[in-house]
Amino acid sequence: MANAKKSAATHAAIQSLQRLTDLFRERRRQLARAADLSEPQWRLLEEIAGDEFMPSMFARRQDTAPAAVSRTLRQLQDRGLVAVSISDADARQRIYQLTDLGRTTLSRLRRSRERAIESIWGRFSARELESFASFASTLADELEDYRRREPERGQR
Repeated sequence: MANAKKSAATHAAIQSLQRLTDLFRERRRQLARAADLSEPQWRLLEEIAGDEFMPSMFARRQDTAPAAVSRTLRQLQDRGLVAVSISDADARQRIYQLTDLGRTTLSRLRRSRERAIESIWGRFSARELESFASFASTLADELEDYRRREPERGQR
């Protein structure tokens, strides 16, 4: 009886996690659309806003093709959100920077996201958030450990 109850609770937790995942994805799409961007464009703007953006490293981290990153960069340039220049130190290297319009767009997106975070997450106590963060971190660690221990069946 206890195993059946735990199994049912586990499956309910997985369903809740899937629902959260779907809702987070949809909300991210909504925020991007409101700024007239795609999600990959938004991700790239965020990355370019940071230090030392390198398209090849970004492609590797995102597990995407370098050609897809180049295409998205061209789209952002065509829209006037990103400017590109040649490095003074190495003419083979390009330097990507947000334009004023790119910074404004990203700032608007960040403000919209922060309003949503405050509206939703602000309703929970610090204790509830700490408990959730701790559980989520432990679950993520377990998933990563399992992924390392159990490679995809086709790779065995």
